[in-house]
Amino acid sequence: MLERLSQISSHTRATAAPVAAHPLDPLSGEEMKAAAAIVKAAYPDKRLSFNVLSLADPKKAEFLVWDADRANAPKPAREVDVVALEAGVSGVWEGLVDLTAGKIVEWTKVDGVQPILTFEDLAKVETVIRKDPKVIEQCVISGIPESDMHKVYCDPWTIGYDERFGTERRLQQAIMFYRSDIDDSQYSHPLDFCPIFDTETSEIIAIDIPAVRRPLSKAPHANFHEKAVEALGGYRTDIKPIVVQQPEGVSFKVSGREIEWQNFKFHVGFNYREGIVLSNISYNDHGEVRPLFYRMSLAEMVVPYGNPDHPHHRKHAFDLGEYGGGYMTNSLALGCDCKGVIHYMDAAFPDREGNPIDIKNAICIHEEDDGVLFKHSDFRDSYATSINTRGVKLIVSQIFTAANYEYMIYWIFHMDGTIQLEIKLTGILNTYILGEGEDTRGFGTQVYPGVNAHNHQHLFNLRINPMIDGLNNSVQMVDAVPSDEPVGSPNNFYGNAFLPKITPFKTTGEAITDYNGATSRTWDMINPSRKHPYSGKPASYKLVSRESPMLLPKEGSLVAKRAAFARHTVHVTPYVDRQFYPAGKYVPQTSGEPSRGLPEWIGDGTGAIENTDVVLWHTFGITHFPAPEDFPVMPAEPMTLLLRPRNFFKQNPALDVPPSHLMTTSKVLSGGAPTTIKSLTDSVSRLAFGEAKAECCSK
Repeated sequence: MLERLSQISSHTRATAAPVAAHPLDPLSGEEMKAAAAIVKAAYPDKRLSFNVLSLADPKKAEFLVWDADRANAPKPAREVDVVALEAGVSGVWEGLVDLTAGKIVEWTKVDGVQPILTFEDLAKVETVIRKDPKVIEQCVISGIPESDMHKVYCDPWTIGYDERFGTERRLQQAIMFYRSDIDDSQYSHPLDFCPIFDTETSEIIAIDIPAVRRPLSKAPHANFHEKAVEALGGYRTDIKPIVVQQPEGVSFKVSGREIEWQNFKFHVGFNYREGIVLSNISYNDHGEVRPLFYRMSLAEMVVPYGNPDHPHHRKHAFDLGEYGGGYMTNSLALGCDCKGVIHYMDAAFPDREGNPIDIKNAICIHEEDDGVLFKHSDFRDSYATSINTRGVKLIVSQIFTAANYEYMIYWIFHMDGTIQLEIKLTGILNTYILGEGEDTRGFGTQVYPGVNAHNHQHLFNLRINPMIDGLNNSVQMVDAVPSDEPVGSPNNFYGNAFLPKITPFKTTGEAITDYNGATSRTWDMINPSRKHPYSGKPASYKLVSRESPMLLPKEGSLVAKRAAFARHTVHVTPYVDRQFYPAGKYVPQTSGEPSRGLPEWIGDGTGAIENTDVVLWHTFGITHFPAPEDFPVMPAEPMTLLLRPRNFFKQNPALDVPPSHLMTTSKVLSGGAPTTIKSLTDSVSRLAFGEAKAECCSK
């Protein structure tokens, strides 16, 4: 049920918040306080707590008008997306506050949904479970004396969906662990029961207890701190430091939150849910500023676990939609998370009262060596004729911690116009207790005595709003296939012919497609009206993503219904302002009936997506069968995808990158010296077992 209240326009304007320099800049702390004050002034009789106070992206048409003439065009209104809880009332209040006008323009009661869990919501669970008599009783049964309750810990998760409780109460499930010592890693001593916690009343309402009990493991804790490493023989002593230096400073420019680097220009946003948001990405192609993408972000992710036993079927975390990639972000440390010459951007999020919580160094921006950009040598003169051009890459990154796992997000810009998204997964496996002699039945791996790490997947959804040379774009699928002509035929006599098979998408239904490794399948985002002068093909950016496993829970499963975006690799929809979340705006405790997000937007699949403003939704990730090498802390596992220019530039766009070494044939014949660029020539490299300097590419 929706209860629509009359729009609020007559309330006294709150203290004006500072005006942001750019319409896409995240809310400042002062703006959050101003928005909260406007809401509180409008509803003084309600006990409201704030779940979300975040920038509501300006409407695209309004932003583009301003962006085309920033000095004269009107700046889009500064609007705030608000989600609030009312004490003692189920559901949420959602609204839109216009900071420019100082008033509420939308205010709606939404029943039957639960909002994202914040850090404040998660932090209080552990305090309650340690004092609850029912939890203490289960700990004693597990072999933990009541006097040791201060050694009992939990990872609070949203309950996902449990038909016993529905959506009226705002619930969490407590994944239980034990630490002998405060420095121990709890994940080597999981417990076998699961309390259910009411977030708003701060009470335990139920405890899920297995039919067969598993007592607390007596194995020593598996740790990764200094004492644990010393017990294994100590840290390695044969590692020499690698120092990253940029003596002349960085090659990028920062104006507010806009970045200019090697012909790229883009805006770096950040919000509570998606984390980093890259917007208004363009490329200066020899004086012509060409738009590439209007907005890109990680829109959702799901981590389904593969053990079918109750209550493990509930373990399929939507880490963005249920907790927030921004809310969980780390403050990054200079020289640890990022090395070199670093520029940081901070973030701010509201507490329940609407006061800002500042996160220092939430985003890291820096450059790294990118290896050889291109190289060629001529065999005719024993490779003396040669060119070697090295590249540099720009990285915009964040790291967020979702209970046991860390996700390291790297947006990487390359000199050849390629944009890369790399995600590294580290942290600690989610674990469950394994009884002595118990079989994992294939649904997990015993990674340590008494520790069962269940099979799971990490599936991310990338939202891409292309703007390849303008608003009207299309998407097509490309498969590498052998020629249809048989061997011995006039057109394929020797049978070696192969070519790209291009499948254009005209409707949203046609675009629902999956990755096919056998055909090296890719997807092109094209501008049908911009044809390359040589190839005759449309200007495009190609999505190259080979790490796109299928969702392994079956069709009709709880997770498949709730995470409909993960059923297929690619979906394409028409652009709609503020349509960001492929599993729906409110993800916690959804039943998947109906499936929210993409299925609602696609409908009967007849929506037109040809030569118009479109959004491509891409699901990618990994399937993780845990192993002992992943424990007690997991080495970083990377996954990556590329957005590559195809038929976009006339030729290699990196030809103007100065070479480290260039020797032409005429110079070889005349005995001339190679061309080098002083600022890019490596003068610090040397032989590993000698002091002599080694000039780049010398023989």
